[in-house]
Amino acid sequence: MDKSLKKQQVAISSVAASLLLTALKLVVGILTGSIGIISEAAHSALDFGAASLTLFAVKMSDKPADKKHHYGHAKVESVSALIETGLLLVTSAGIIYAAIERLIGGKAEIEVTWYAFAIMLISIVIDISRSRALKKVAQETNSQALEADALHFSSDILSSAVVLVGLIFVSMGITWADAVAGIAVAILVAFAAFNLGKKTIDILIDAAPEGLSDRIEEITMTVGGVISIDRVRVKPTGPQVFIEMVVCVNRTLSVEKVQKICAEIEQKLAEEFPVADITINTRPIALNNETIAERVHVIGLNHNLHAHNISTNLTEQKKNITFDVEIDQQLTIKQAHDTVTALEDELRNEFDGDLDICIHIDPLRNEERCTSSLSAEEELESRDIIVAVSKSIENIQNVHDIQIRKSENQKLFITLHCSFNDEVLLEEVHSLTSRLEGAIYQSLPNAYRVIIHAEPLYA
Repeated sequence: MDKSLKKQQVAISSVAASLLLTALKLVVGILTGSIGIISEAAHSALDFGAASLTLFAVKMSDKPADKKHHYGHAKVESVSALIETGLLLVTSAGIIYAAIERLIGGKAEIEVTWYAFAIMLISIVIDISRSRALKKVAQETNSQALEADALHFSSDILSSAVVLVGLIFVSMGITWADAVAGIAVAILVAFAAFNLGKKTIDILIDAAPEGLSDRIEEITMTVGGVISIDRVRVKPTGPQVFIEMVVCVNRTLSVEKVQKICAEIEQKLAEEFPVADITINTRPIALNNETIAERVHVIGLNHNLHAHNISTNLTEQKKNITFDVEIDQQLTIKQAHDTVTALEDELRNEFDGDLDICIHIDPLRNEERCTSSLSAEEELESRDIIVAVSKSIENIQNVHDIQIRKSENQKLFITLHCSFNDEVLLEEVHSLTSRLEGAIYQSLPNAYRVIIHAEPLYA
């Protein structure tokens, strides 16, 4: 059954039970002339009002968040619980006052009849049933309003038992015992009401439950990639808890990796706190073991520039850093240079100014062109030239999958695969493919773009 529906059903049954008990006690109290039973009728009437308030609270608390109430309406339950706490304290004070008056007066105005015993026993049975049902649903749904209502019915059990004991002692001639028991019960009810009120006030002022923040931090630090926790905020709202946190991650991580870390944190916290609403922000930080290349790459990304082919020469005086960046080919040389200059300035701040920088600007191509096939004769001639050129460069083997297309202005787009022995280092492969690329441009003057894919010989 849906938790919201379960809460409303148990609250409705409590309203009905309170109304029934109020009517029965009032009738019996009037018939017997018992002030004790009439006061119990007043107590049940108070419970009827509290149960009605609880029903209103659980209906309101289940309403979703809106433009005015961003955290939902769950705190209506806390307000309801606080009001019921006040009612319990008032009830306790009333019981103590009436009991002291009886002790001072030295008599109990209770007429012992069989139906007086019967109504008190029926009241106790109903109160036990309602208290258990309310407490069970309150624990399942973490509802403070139902918890307060359960406490109300528990107090009714004690107060009804006091009246019942009072009837027994009055029938034995001991008239003061019920007043003493009433005072003891009132003190217990007041103590329970005080604890509930303290818990409710903590929620209303957004006090984090004890130990919750520590447990959240403990779970978060088990996730790989989390360096530290900058801040944790916990906001309890009725059965729900809102968790906001800032975690520190390595600034060199990709956005996708950071999102994966956050998703894993959310998953682990949700397993521990199923009703939690979790918001995670990240703060990138620099680690002491970052390489120069990593630092250059990160700062380049901050400027929306991809730094690659990063090379560093360390001398006794300073660092010399060179690398390539791709700049939109539609920019002028001045615009491109200004972009790179801003990157240089931040790099000097990063390395405290103690470095020389030389940046090679590549045009960033992002174009779509319509191409067509070459004639069979043109394609054969171009293929022969490419194969011949590749044979002049040592260690390049098995040139294959040659694709040649031409644009509207007769410029050639060439892609090809070539192979190398497995043990050849990537640095040498790059150098040899660059030589082959240059040789193709030289041998085919109308070549516009040459892309070479290198692979192991037996791939």
